[in-house]
Amino acid sequence: MKRYRIRSALRVIGDIFIPLLPGIICAGLCGGFATLIAQAVPNYAGSSTWAFIYQILRLINTAMMTFLTAWAGYRAAERFGGTPILGGMLGMITSLDGINEIASIMGLYNSAVPLDSVLCSGKGGVLAVIAGALLIAYVEKSIRTVMPKSIDIVFTPLLTMILCVVPYIVFIMPLFGYASSGIVWLFSRACLSENVFIRAISGYLAAAFFLPLVAAGMHHGLVALYSVQLSELGFVTLYPALAMAGAGQVGAALALWKKAKKVGNQNLCSVISGALPAGLLGVGEPLIYGVTLPLGKPFLTAGLGAGFGGAFIMVTQVASTTWGPSGLLGAFVMTAGPGGSLRSVLLYLTALFISYAAGYLITNALYRQEELSFETTLTAEQAAAWRSASFQRLSRKKPRHIKAGEPLTVTGSTDAVNLSLYAPVSGETVPMKQIPDIMFSSGVIGNCIGILPESGTILAPCDGVVLEIADTSHALTFRSGDGMEILLLVGIDTFTLNGDGLRPLVVEGETVSKGQPVMEADLERIRQAGLSPMVITVLSS
Repeated sequence: MKRYRIRSALRVIGDIFIPLLPGIICAGLCGGFATLIAQAVPNYAGSSTWAFIYQILRLINTAMMTFLTAWAGYRAAERFGGTPILGGMLGMITSLDGINEIASIMGLYNSAVPLDSVLCSGKGGVLAVIAGALLIAYVEKSIRTVMPKSIDIVFTPLLTMILCVVPYIVFIMPLFGYASSGIVWLFSRACLSENVFIRAISGYLAAAFFLPLVAAGMHHGLVALYSVQLSELGFVTLYPALAMAGAGQVGAALALWKKAKKVGNQNLCSVISGALPAGLLGVGEPLIYGVTLPLGKPFLTAGLGAGFGGAFIMVTQVASTTWGPSGLLGAFVMTAGPGGSLRSVLLYLTALFISYAAGYLITNALYRQEELSFETTLTAEQAAAWRSASFQRLSRKKPRHIKAGEPLTVTGSTDAVNLSLYAPVSGETVPMKQIPDIMFSSGVIGNCIGILPESGTILAPCDGVVLEIADTSHALTFRSGDGMEILLLVGIDTFTLNGDGLRPLVVEGETVSKGQPVMEADLERIRQAGLSPMVITVLSS
């Protein structure tokens, strides 16, 4: 239950900020380019061309970053079920100078050192805005239950803002202002410590442990920390170190490609070749879900390698103007470190290559190429069959047919004794050990069972709540009434389709009953892509 609540809280933060990421990335890149112009062309103001370009870039950056609290407030109110524009107004209020006037009237403003004030413009940042948006949603819903519909559009927003603004300014902003300062103080002790050894350890651990957060979908929860650092310090020190995680994966993938090529595992070589360009540009999911995580050990060695780049980042104090871009593209936002933007960019690129090299060397040393040679023990026809929906013909046991809605037993699970699970589709069952994906057959993510579907209508395997739907629509996570988490995957490696042929019929947070249709899958589209449409039910470990 505790883990579920933590994941849910991080998921909420992700839901608020993910739609803002395109704007944040765009603004950050423009700000980075503007900073580079200012340093590379010192007399840019004397050139009408450079001055025009610089001002346009700064304008785009300001439109997003200066009013980040307004954008966050809009999204937070929308996420909590309130009227989005009211949350946006509250976020805008947070950054207006009128807050300083109110603070002076209340005796809470320190004109000598404004940032030391109990209350001042921007106090609390996005954390305060998220809390304020939650308050707005609650108050608005309460008022709406008693407000006549004929005057609802006039008086509900008015009363909501009047009732929320005062406690927001007087209590929430100062409270979360101190919380934000505490968070920044804590990270400053680690990321900006005068002790180089502490910075190195902090950077190593941050980069090394970031990949598991990404795999669990919990990394978006860190966005709140980035925004707090940005609002309090004007730059972000944590994000550059975490960006090294993807670079460690690139190095690990290169080592795996070399070993796979030696043993003739052309399938893995093809997967790595397709995922590497995205990895170099900072998009790590194809390498995570297609290469390192399914193989297990390389997922760990990639993190170990990334740690060295993270340590270098912290030691040299590279900082970014925003978050979002990573890999080679991340260089354009790593312009806030001491010593100037060009120095910061060069140090960031150096850290990338350190992570590439360390990920490669550690994976090359700890992962035996024999572990990649399983396909060479099969004939070409057998290997193709093993990776297709017809692979069960190789099994000595006659497959068991199950009908959708029939009780389902997940082999090897001790949790299944008191858990009621039901088949999400009709078809032939596939024991865990025979599932043609090592991530599932090894049980690394939990005990599971596969079914080769006869139709594309996928049913809920239990009574419960939809916790999460993958961005690529290939997987759904449920929380049963027994408190267990059940992961339902439609097809093997279908995340590569980016939702093509997969249509969820439910939304996150929805309560479902066993046998209720939760997804429509185009089985023919999946097969045409050369993928298995096998539906896998996992008791998440």
